[in-house]
Amino acid sequence: MTDTDLIPAPGTVRLIPGAGGFVLDEATVIDAGPGTEATARWLRATLGAVTGLALPPGAGDDGETIRLRIDPSDAGHLGPEGYKLYVNGDDITIHGGGAAGVFWGAQTLRQLLGPGAFRRASLTPGKEWAVSGTFVEDEPRFAWRGLMLDVARHFMPKDGVLRYLDLLAAHKLNVFHFHLTDDQGWRVQIKRYPKLTEVGSWRARTKFGHRASPLWEEKPHGGFYTQDDIREIVAYAAERHITVVPEIDIPGHSQAAIAAYPELGNTDAIDTTSLSVWDTWGVSKNVLAPTDNALRFYEGVFEELLELFPSEFIHVGGDECAKDQWKQSPTAQARIKELGLADEDELQSWFIRHFDNWLSVRGRRLIGWDEILEGGLADGAAVSSWRGYAGGITAARAGHDVVMCPEQQVYLDHRQDAGEDEPVPIGYVRTLEDVYRFEPVPPQLTEAEARHVIGTQANVWTEVMEDHARVDYQTFPRLAAFAEVAWSALPAPAERDFADFERRMAVHYGRLDALGVAYRPPTGPLPWQQRPGVLGRPIEGEPPNV
Repeated sequence: MTDTDLIPAPGTVRLIPGAGGFVLDEATVIDAGPGTEATARWLRATLGAVTGLALPPGAGDDGETIRLRIDPSDAGHLGPEGYKLYVNGDDITIHGGGAAGVFWGAQTLRQLLGPGAFRRASLTPGKEWAVSGTFVEDEPRFAWRGLMLDVARHFMPKDGVLRYLDLLAAHKLNVFHFHLTDDQGWRVQIKRYPKLTEVGSWRARTKFGHRASPLWEEKPHGGFYTQDDIREIVAYAAERHITVVPEIDIPGHSQAAIAAYPELGNTDAIDTTSLSVWDTWGVSKNVLAPTDNALRFYEGVFEELLELFPSEFIHVGGDECAKDQWKQSPTAQARIKELGLADEDELQSWFIRHFDNWLSVRGRRLIGWDEILEGGLADGAAVSSWRGYAGGITAARAGHDVVMCPEQQVYLDHRQDAGEDEPVPIGYVRTLEDVYRFEPVPPQLTEAEARHVIGTQANVWTEVMEDHARVDYQTFPRLAAFAEVAWSALPAPAERDFADFERRMAVHYGRLDALGVAYRPPTGPLPWQQRPGVLGRPIEGEPPNV
């Protein structure tokens, strides 16, 4: 460990000559000031487990105290997520502009202790844990530093979700976008509509590989989170200063809901009672009907959701809504005429705007994929720009907040190399270096417009990720590069020092090993990470910058 092996790279870090180091031992205590109690608990649990030390509360003598403080003067200077970390022979002090800043400073302290501090128990009982004299001053570039995890295509049990929250926290990411519903599964308990999970949470079989693959896994797949599971996930995230933003997809990507409640679909265009939860991939043409009944049903869903998720933003999807059934449906056509709309695209906008207004009245903000721009949005709505930069540019110029997550750059389901050993190759090649050189703010925006880019997000779609090891492989190590893009004040993409990042990653791989992350090694996939013969959908060439 040197003074510059931290990921993401801090604003300022330096060794303090002559300051000596701090040694954690039986006398070490944690002096937690008001508002820092959660970070003290986290330190006690993580560092206590790996060091075998009690780290009790108290104010010790010189050389005995880890001191946590929220400093209002730092809040003005650094912002609520900024921190200063001092290590010398007398104490370790973390000053944060807010409680989150103290927590991120504690994450940095863990990195300074070395990769062994990321294990759950000590490999060498009685080992001395020491930190060199160090000063770090740091704060994030973006307020929204997110990871979207799709648990609808392949379900991730609760323990796996909690593990991912720990992985986000270790990389100073603070938004977990929870993709809970899609054509292939409904993953959250809604008590007034029990069939959403009784029927909608499982499918009879699963396509293995891309939708063109001839392979099937001929066994049921499913699972869902109870409301108490959700409360636990949200509370666990909150202790780590992570906001959980739920996504309930409307009006497309809704076949699992229609399979459970056929009246939600376009019953005058197709026989919705014959539908089951979809067992393949792609964009289903089975979408919600634009009826009052469907609106009331989803209001009921969102009422329960708001009780579970305190997040400012609620994600409603709004992408890839096929219009075929609406064109065939007398009910949909009558609604278009009744509302004075031009076409089916405006009908989708009407559907989204209904929930935009509904959420606004309840003090929440709607966010959706960039298709929701088509037809106009309420002032407070925000946009996840996924089809490229263009939607985000349009939204920012119209005064809407934007989270940049262009698929060509930060969809982590895309393959990491052009080699034939890459498992189920999807999309463009996006290497670790490609992600490191991703820039969330497009140069076309003025300074005022750019302020609407509130952050950035990497997205993990799990159609071809059948278990947590596959999710790990696609997500890491690229999420470490993404985290630095989201947190650190980096130069322009071409000027970024990727060689230095690789040097720091050599240490960071040890941290990921200690955490049990099944990442893609720099030399390529290990034999058990490959999926020979499983058809993917690789796209050749450089991705378009659109």
